[in-house]
Amino acid sequence: MHTHNLSQWSHHHVFDAGSHAAERGTRAVMWITAVMMVIEIISGWWYNSMALLADGWHMSSHAVAIGLSAFAYGAARRYAKDPRFAFGTWKIEVLGGFASAIFLLGVAVMMVVGSVERIFSPQPIHYQEAIIIAAIGLIVNIVCAVILGQAHDHDHGHHHAHDDGHGHHHDLNLKSAYVHVVADAATSVLAVLALAGGWLYGWSWLDPLMGIVGAALVAIWAKNLIAETGKVLLDREMDHPVVDEIREVIETGPEGGDTKIADLHVWRIGKGKYSCALSVVTHDANLTAVHVRELLSQHEEIVHSTIEIHHCLV
Repeated sequence: MHTHNLSQWSHHHVFDAGSHAAERGTRAVMWITAVMMVIEIISGWWYNSMALLADGWHMSSHAVAIGLSAFAYGAARRYAKDPRFAFGTWKIEVLGGFASAIFLLGVAVMMVVGSVERIFSPQPIHYQEAIIIAAIGLIVNIVCAVILGQAHDHDHGHHHAHDDGHGHHHDLNLKSAYVHVVADAATSVLAVLALAGGWLYGWSWLDPLMGIVGAALVAIWAKNLIAETGKVLLDREMDHPVVDEIREVIETGPEGGDTKIADLHVWRIGKGKYSCALSVVTHDANLTAVHVRELLSQHEEIVHSTIEIHHCLV
């Protein structure tokens, strides 16, 4: 009989330390976006510019979505040691990214609807004032992108030593905020081009056309982000290379193929951190869960494992 100290099996359940830099950066971008939103809405009302007013309300959706990302960081940090979360709170951040991507898709729909309305019901545009405000909005978006980019670099440098070589260490919550900023910057560029074309050449149709083009770009980014976050939330990880690595280390170990995995489940519980539950069938009467866990320890990204062993005596 094998006896082991209880401390050998006890461990904490905080599998992802979060990112203070990402949280600070997201909060800063949230407030900057909110201020710019108010400026655009007031300017649109003051100059009687529907283009500016629409862009201000468009930016409000980004402010809400980025605020949601900031809230997700705070909630994940606050409840990090709450035992009711079986595998930690990292997925709160992923859920925030998913919800933010849904907001982004809604923005794309609103952009299409607004652009189509302008095609059939053109509105007079104060081109000079609108161009100035749109240019300021573009500068603000660039500043926000730099802030979030620095947060990403800080987070990447912090986790680089633990890289599993598979490139799955993205902070999806931070990425969602970054996509919102980049989407807003892209629409600002398109808006400046459209307004310049209308002002210089009288091409009023360019404004709604660029709105539709911008909506298509935003929709593509939103779709990709929904796919990435949805995959994590639904635990779709069984096509990940770490699954084959687990099978290889267990089934081709010192036992010479005498041990087989009958059942295996792998899911992500942090940026580049995985949990697994496996059922092992073996003829080796000396094989224990401790031994299997030692084999799995070759892969540092596997931070939690539940092991069941079936000994075949025949």
